[in-house]
Amino acid sequence: MYLRLDPQNAPVAEDDDGAILDQVQRASFRYFWDGAHPESGLARDRSGRTADPRNDLVATGGSGFGFMALLVAIERGWITRDEAIARIERMLSALETTRRYNGIFPHFFNGTDGSTVPFTKLDDGGDLVETSLLLQGLICVRQYFAAADDPREGAIRDRINRLWLAVQWNSHIKNSEKVLYWHHSPKFGWARNVPIRGWNEALVSYVLAAASPDYGIDAEIYHDGFAANGAFLNGRDYYGVTLPLGPDYGGPLFFAHYSFCGLDPRGLVDRYADYWQQNCNHARINYLHSVHNPHGYTAYGPDCWGLTSSHGPKGYAVSSPGLDFGLIAPTAALSSLPYLPEESMRALRYFMALPQAKITGRFGFVDAFSLTSNWFARTYLAIDQGPVVAMIENHRSGLLWRLFMSAPEIKTSLRKLGFTTPHLTRDTEPNGH
Repeated sequence: MYLRLDPQNAPVAEDDDGAILDQVQRASFRYFWDGAHPESGLARDRSGRTADPRNDLVATGGSGFGFMALLVAIERGWITRDEAIARIERMLSALETTRRYNGIFPHFFNGTDGSTVPFTKLDDGGDLVETSLLLQGLICVRQYFAAADDPREGAIRDRINRLWLAVQWNSHIKNSEKVLYWHHSPKFGWARNVPIRGWNEALVSYVLAAASPDYGIDAEIYHDGFAANGAFLNGRDYYGVTLPLGPDYGGPLFFAHYSFCGLDPRGLVDRYADYWQQNCNHARINYLHSVHNPHGYTAYGPDCWGLTSSHGPKGYAVSSPGLDFGLIAPTAALSSLPYLPEESMRALRYFMALPQAKITGRFGFVDAFSLTSNWFARTYLAIDQGPVVAMIENHRSGLLWRLFMSAPEIKTSLRKLGFTTPHLTRDTEPNGH
């Protein structure tokens, strides 16, 4: 039997895992290449199955994933190094002229003029988590070009360093509290009032904040703030699997993806958890929820699983086993390939066997679907497309894990926060390209 993700790719044999993964990654990469904002080259927040949106909305975190996707594309031979450099230069030029708040980017901005596009009324300023996802990608780019003597590549490193060093992480501490805050508005101050605490997608925010040489945070901000001195521990069993951290059933699967596109969870341990075990168990609970299918949703099972944030029939939805709308997002299973390789590949083959006119479009699998409601999204989201490219590549080659963990500031930060990882006991080479 042969499978095809979209008409731009030749069909591949059903048992050829490498060729299938190439198709999936390359299709998702095109979101950040063909579907990027036409002037800035940065990632649109969302796009249509058949056409671009009629706006200039750019996503900060999604653009971080876009930078990572460019590195994968160079390595896989989908674009040339020179093509990638030209795009990176254009993206950096846009970032340099984007309005920032103490060096911190907003959630959304206009890709043409860099002006802030408020996410909500009270969220019209700096977004620390979105900025973290952007910096995660930028540091990977810097490390990819770390050994290059080419003047253009050296200039890219310098420009990234200026953006990175300008971020005042400690400006998102409110009234000397021992926790980072997600948002700050020049108009409304701390009114959005969201501390970055408890297990979620933001571990990389604390690692980067502790890594900053000029605006860094002390280790106690991580322990008292994010970890809440262990209050984010779980330790309970779900479907026979013990969950070390986080909410009941683990929450949406992006918790195991966003920070770990760069942070290598293999052997990453601190006083609270082994993060490889955390992510593997989280993904398995998510998978087993669909196998058990307590709500009786159509098609849920070993071949069809994956609950995370995505578009839904009534708008954006954050799905999890604890809040299940019958909505499957392909990114959830695909981005979990490092954690559950057999289960993820089985889901991938199932997705490819669904009606192509509904499940796929110009950038591969659509954002989500519900067979219970016979509903298929007509859209894509940057924050769902990006982890597909990054996490599949980390499973295949470890590229982005190797790059991010090779950064000297990241190693210093992990030591400071009390983490151990094999990357601290050996010399991690960036990439050698």
